[in-house]
Amino acid sequence: MRRIAVLSLSLALAVVALPARGQNKAARGKFSRPPDLANVSYGPHERNVLDLWKARGDRPAPLVIFIHGGGFRAGDKSALNPVLLDLCLGAGISVAAINYRLSQHGPYPAPMHDGVRAVQFLRHNAGKWNLNPKRFAATGGSAGAAMSLWIGFRDDMAEPAAGDPVRRESTRLAAMAVQGAQTTLDPREIRKLIGEAAARHAALEPFYGLASEELQTERAFRLFRDASPVTHLAVGDPPVLLLYGEPDVPLPSDARPGQGIHHPRFGLFLKERMDKLGIECELRYPGDGRGEIAGPKLLAEFLIRHLTRN
Repeated sequence: MRRIAVLSLSLALAVVALPARGQNKAARGKFSRPPDLANVSYGPHERNVLDLWKARGDRPAPLVIFIHGGGFRAGDKSALNPVLLDLCLGAGISVAAINYRLSQHGPYPAPMHDGVRAVQFLRHNAGKWNLNPKRFAATGGSAGAAMSLWIGFRDDMAEPAAGDPVRRESTRLAAMAVQGAQTTLDPREIRKLIGEAAARHAALEPFYGLASEELQTERAFRLFRDASPVTHLAVGDPPVLLLYGEPDVPLPSDARPGQGIHHPRFGLFLKERMDKLGIECELRYPGDGRGEIAGPKLLAEFLIRHLTRN
C-alpha cells in the first residue's frame, strides 16, 4: 500500500504558528508540570520534535500521542489540553505531543509521514522511556484528528528490512479519541455529506500542492481517496471516539467557504461503516440526546478504558 498521506481541511486557521522547535514560555506554563523530555528530535526537519510526559510508576506505561490541528498551516504541540494531560497521567498513561511539517515546509504527504515517524520513534524508544509498545493510542483535533484516524486505519507501515531501525517499528494503534475529525477527505464526498462550502476549504490547494486546474483530474481523485481515513477502514481496526462541537443541521445557504468542516456528519459517515464491521465507534455531538459533552473528560475516559484494561 502506498504511503500517501492525509489531507486535512481543518477550519482552525486562527491558530498562530509558534516557533518551530517548541513552545513559548506562556504555553509551557499552562501545564501542571513540564514535560520530562522536551523538543526531542524524531526526524530530520526542525519541526520533527516531540515532548514526553512520563507517567509515574515502575511498570511500562501506555502512551497517548497528541497531534495538533491548524489546517496543516499553523499550530503547535502546546495545543495539548492540560486537563486531558493530567487525567491521563493520573491513570498511569504517559503522554507525548508532537510537531510535524506544515504545508509551507513540506506539502502532502510530509505531515502524515511525520506522524507515522513519530509513532515509530516512540515505539523504538519504549524500553528506554518505560512505555508499553503494545498500548499506543492517538488523539487530536481537526487536522490532528484526521491524522490520528489515518494512521490508525492504515495497514501496518513497518518496513522490516529497512536500514533505519525506527522504520522497522509497527505503526499500529490501540485506540483513537479525536475531536472535529474529517473522516473522508475527498471533496466530492464532503460535498455530498456536508455541502459545497465545506468542500471548498482554503487548506486544500496548499496542502496538496495542486493547482486549481488539477483538482478535477484522475491524479487528484486517487490522492483524495487514499488520503481519506475511511478508505482504509477494515475488520480488526482500533476502536474510535469521535467528538464534534456543532449539531447535525444543514449548512445555511450563505455558508462561507470552509464552513462545516467539523460537521458531525463526518462522524455519522464513519460510524455507519464501523458498525457494519463490528468495530466500536462512539459518536458525540450537541443535540445527540446524551447530555453535555465534556471533551477532555470523555477523551480521557475512552483512552483510559482501552489502554489500561487487561
